[in-house]
Amino acid sequence: MKPLIGVGMVGYAFMGRVHSQAWRNVTAFFDLPVTPSMAVLSGRSEDHAAAAAAALGWAAVETDWRELVARDDVQLVDICTPGDSHAEIAIAALEAGKHVLCEKPLANTVAEAEAMTAAAKKAAARGVRSMVAFNYRRVPAIALARRYVAEGRLGEIRHVRAQYLQDWIVDPEFPLVWRLQKDRAGSGALGDIGAHIVDTAQFVTGQLLTGVSALTETFVKERPLAEGASGLAGGSRTDGRGQVTVDDAALFIGRFDGGALGSFEATRFATGRKNALRLEINGSLGSLAFDFEAMNELWFHDEAQADAGFRRILVTEPGHPYMDAWWPPGHGLGYEHTFTHEVKDFLEAIAAGTDPSPSFEDGLRVQRVLAAVEESAANASRWTPL
Repeated sequence: MKPLIGVGMVGYAFMGRVHSQAWRNVTAFFDLPVTPSMAVLSGRSEDHAAAAAAALGWAAVETDWRELVARDDVQLVDICTPGDSHAEIAIAALEAGKHVLCEKPLANTVAEAEAMTAAAKKAAARGVRSMVAFNYRRVPAIALARRYVAEGRLGEIRHVRAQYLQDWIVDPEFPLVWRLQKDRAGSGALGDIGAHIVDTAQFVTGQLLTGVSALTETFVKERPLAEGASGLAGGSRTDGRGQVTVDDAALFIGRFDGGALGSFEATRFATGRKNALRLEINGSLGSLAFDFEAMNELWFHDEAQADAGFRRILVTEPGHPYMDAWWPPGHGLGYEHTFTHEVKDFLEAIAAGTDPSPSFEDGLRVQRVLAAVEESAANASRWTPL
């Protein structure tokens, strides 16, 4: 029998559902040194949490996350709540000796992210591990892109273009869900999806942003209030209206510490684009391009064969990252598999006693970029160093 790690998850909406699937399935496809046990789910409503636990496979329910953290059958806390509660839960769990997986962005402010990172470093000295859930690092094509850059196949990196395009709030009558409220979400498209492209660009290139110049915009200033609104779901509308207090779109340029120039765009108003996380990197020896709406494909150009242009790599071969655990070549993966890869890597790091990646420190670096973008946008796009 392999050692059990009891998992307690806080939150059960969109992220809670996909995390639950990962915890349920990971040992069916990967031979891990430990076995996760879905011990307890926490939510404020006992009835709703109990229904979610029954549907998603959790053994018990708590209505107070503090009770979840205190349980003896929980060794790992998975945080799937809005950003305003990340710091309090994560710090308490780490101080209690529990490993922590925390959804992105790490926090709502740099100060919160710094406190979480300090707690994570202190906990790591006692063998307690933590990781921030930037799941797109676990897309096999993105992992392959990182491998190509690390092997020098692109040469000197010169340009990075990153976009995350969605359209789920184009309708001005879409309700005022928590993602549109600064006190809950921290920021809008910037933190929700812009955080992903910042982390993905830094991960693939192996370089960090050193400064930005930015614009942000809120296109719809007020929206209907709604009861039961959660995440990407609208809930039932009421008669009132409320102010949108986050950005609908963010644009910024940046410079990387390796000399590359970057352009970034995050918007939830790109009509017709559902989940288009796009990355293109141009180097002195080649280029690569990726679009999550075709997530099993990586496009690669080798300058030594200039007449060929970009060629499509179908990232489903056994030698590609993560793929030897899944289906025959040509049988693609989906969004949910990135979370299975995420918990697989986290559990392996815990068992090996090594620091997982992306760390809370990586999450803090992204948080500092988000803060610099907001500062620049508030100051006439002034160049803002990190």
